[in-house]
Amino acid sequence: MHYINELREGDTIAEIYLCKSKQNLKTKAGKTYFSMLLQDKTGILDAKIWDLSNAIENFEAMDFIHVEGQLTSFQGSLQLNVRRVRMAQEGEYNAADYMPASKRDINEMFGEVISFIDSLENPYLKKLAQSFFVEDKEFVKQFQRHSAAKSVHHSFMGGLLEHTLGVMKFCDFMASNYQMINRDILLVAALFHDIGKLEEISEFPENDYTNDGQLLGHIYLGAELLAQRIRTIPNFPAKLSSQLRHCILAHHGELEYGSPKKPATLEALALTFADNADAKLETMIEAIEAGDEKNEWVGYNRFFESNICRSVK
Repeated sequence: MHYINELREGDTIAEIYLCKSKQNLKTKAGKTYFSMLLQDKTGILDAKIWDLSNAIENFEAMDFIHVEGQLTSFQGSLQLNVRRVRMAQEGEYNAADYMPASKRDINEMFGEVISFIDSLENPYLKKLAQSFFVEDKEFVKQFQRHSAAKSVHHSFMGGLLEHTLGVMKFCDFMASNYQMINRDILLVAALFHDIGKLEEISEFPENDYTNDGQLLGHIYLGAELLAQRIRTIPNFPAKLSSQLRHCILAHHGELEYGSPKKPATLEALALTFADNADAKLETMIEAIEAGDEKNEWVGYNRFFESNICRSVK
């Protein structure tokens, strides 16, 4: 199989990919063409069908399709000009080859999360964490396979778990260096900061925004989900509930970044730093890995507004 991250300009391919999206568009001259995003476990490829001839069978988004065409470059990115398309048949492909997944072991990462939960001292926060991550088997199954984003960073199966663990590790480090920080609040806030992504983004292979994701967003959804579970725990302290949910609501740090509140506690402030650091580091890692290994300079990245350079080995 020719994986997307291995393709280069000028390559001619005949391969099966998942059609992530399909748009029926028109050129300035009024000619109809298809614009698609093709996916495998290594990435996404822009594709165009300019000539809608008899060589193009009917297909829709989320279908597995066999495509033939040539790779060109458009505005610095690869684009596949497709000449032939047919529906792929069962037995011709393995669905796992088309679902991007974490390179890390899921059980190992989840075990680290459980170790953090076991280290909590506050009985209410520990009960809250266990109610999701120990007692709720369906939640655990969903959490372990979910992505942390539609794109940008950790947008792969297991991405939400990997990102959550990364943020918890940053938070644990900060709590050990700044004694005024309430470690339990900060760790549990890190544990739940992106829990709303389970309702904001659909599962693979779609991995796209749901209606609630578009209308409400993961910050509100996460705070509401947490509030509902807190109400099931007898005598959960009201102030503790408010400060924990404040961390969730403020974890993007700024109003213009989607947070309805700016950080007002040490724990909320620390969480914004940890979340931002893990997300941006992973974004740059993914950009570097997507570039040609032979090139020192990867290219301009709009998220960092900078040309990215590989570090010396």
